[in-house]
Amino acid sequence: MSYLLILLAVSFAASAVGWIYFIYFFSIGYGLSIAALAAATAAIFTNSITPPTAIFCCTLFIYGLRLAGYLFAREKRSPSYKKILYQPDSKERKPLPTMFLIWISCALLYVGQISPITFYLYNLSQGGETDATWAWAGATIAFIGFLIETIADTQKSIAKKSNPKGFVSTGLYRIVRCPNYFGEILLWTGSFTISFGADCTPWQWTIASLGYTGILYVMFSGARRLELRQQERYGNNPEYQQYIKRRPLIIPFLPIYSVAKYKWLKG
Repeated sequence: MSYLLILLAVSFAASAVGWIYFIYFFSIGYGLSIAALAAATAAIFTNSITPPTAIFCCTLFIYGLRLAGYLFAREKRSPSYKKILYQPDSKERKPLPTMFLIWISCALLYVGQISPITFYLYNLSQGGETDATWAWAGATIAFIGFLIETIADTQKSIAKKSNPKGFVSTGLYRIVRCPNYFGEILLWTGSFTISFGADCTPWQWTIASLGYTGILYVMFSGARRLELRQQERYGNNPEYQQYIKRRPLIIPFLPIYSVAKYKWLKG
């Protein structure tokens, strides 16, 4: 149990950047937290690290640093993104209890997301019947998700430089409207997959499931916010209307074209 407390402390420390500006709890602080948690997990369980778990930890570490750096650079370079980020209600100082609640919620969620690898390594170190096949499968799925998200972000940046006021429908965006979110869902699906080979106890399954469910909610909530913003910006564009009718919102080939009506996804 002590290893979870250490990871929780790491998560609190890394996500504390949100005290500079509360949106950072969910953005830059998120990336920094995942990178820090991956490094801490590898350090705590150095003697139990296996090839697939090492690959997975490295993937999460690079993913976290890349995401934090990408979001920071985007904030500094993109006027449109900065306008969204610094909306009047976002600038408003949040009450102290609200800030603490957000901080605690984020720190717990990030530990929950990364928990499958920590449970796998802990149970392995305790002589548990772990299965390396699931670890390899999870690491592979996560790496593919990381690549998809990285490529999607790069393609969007290039497209926005070429046409800052247009919507992106090239590259991976020809297949699905939020390929970056799909990549992240795939990454955390890979993480959760490791649970099946980790010889988890019921309480470990509970933590891992809550972490996975939590990030799925965050991703669909983010997709909903993006859908509403794009509808407001491009709603009168016939090409955009044709695009959203033919391209799924977040999961390729799954015919979910809108989640705007689901107010319970409001984050």
